[in-house]
Amino acid sequence: MFISHASEDKADVARPLRDALTRLGVTVSLDEAEMRIGHSLRRKIDEGIRSSRFGVVVLSEAFFTKGWTNHELDGLVTRTVAGEQSLLPIWHGLDADQVRAFSPSLADKVASSTETSSIEEIVTQIAEVVSGSR
Repeated sequence: MFISHASEDKADVARPLRDALTRLGVTVSLDEAEMRIGHSLRRKIDEGIRSSRFGVVVLSEAFFTKGWTNHELDGLVTRTVAGEQSLLPIWHGLDADQVRAFSPSLADKVASSTETSSIEEIVTQIAEVVSGSR
């Protein structure tokens, strides 16, 4: 599983998601665990996206403004459209109008929200999707 997120959302959402999913036995790719001195950021991102059956996208205002997160989203959407991966959106501090303004096609996807669900509840939802796909 690949988690795409803005660095501003790492402490509140991305790390807790990774930690909880890892405890459930899910293999999770998160940038800080993968990067070492001299590594290519683009190659590591591509490798993480390519090797994952699921792409969790933590959508937030910060996410919308970043170049790397949009690069990751492009790769995840491409694999999803090709039927190679499932995109699992999480809205962090956003409502449907904000998501729709950024991407009408993303607003159409059923998403979890940190406004209405705890990290534990979101992890349970993700685990159900992952276990149902096996």
